[in-house]
Amino acid sequence: MKARTFFRGVFFVPYILPVLVVSYIFSYLFTNNLPQIGQALGWEWLSTSLLANEDLAWLAIVVVGVWQAVAYNTIIYLAGLQTVPDEIYEASAIDGAGPVRRLWSMTLPLIIPYLGINMVLSFKNFLGVFDQIVALTSGGPGTATQSISYLIFKNGFQGGEYAYQTANGVIYFLIVVLLSFAQLRFTQSQERV
Repeated sequence: MKARTFFRGVFFVPYILPVLVVSYIFSYLFTNNLPQIGQALGWEWLSTSLLANEDLAWLAIVVVGVWQAVAYNTIIYLAGLQTVPDEIYEASAIDGAGPVRRLWSMTLPLIIPYLGINMVLSFKNFLGVFDQIVALTSGGPGTATQSISYLIFKNGFQGGEYAYQTANGVIYFLIVVLLSFAQLRFTQSQERV
């Protein structure tokens, strides 16, 4: 494909942009532009700001987080796919395997280490979402979009519960480490199969 490196660079731009800047831009879009589109289409749920809706504010945070994370995850998967030898696909085509069979039986087992690393990194990043919440909603409306890391920050630094939130931070760290090890063990067991 011509200009492949250029397109990879353009595709990677969301990941390298500062999270707060991207979140403020999306905040403007969710508050001003998206409601106008919703009113024009006659969709009542979209005709007001997503950030002011207690039921849909989390959706705005997920959209911003996923928009930024997709670039990094795609780079990991592209790296994994480049390690798969072409000879495997040629041999499977000769044996009569279709595209779905090749994906399920050859490609996925060969890129499981990349899947595992990506799962662990994505899990850690999405559990610790903080910047998007601060820039988009500050935990609101009400308490609808407060994450664990935001609660630890807010109650520790603004609420004066330093010791209590330090303990919560340590417990949170241990839970993330345990879940990450569990994910790694699972993907390593799938590599051996």
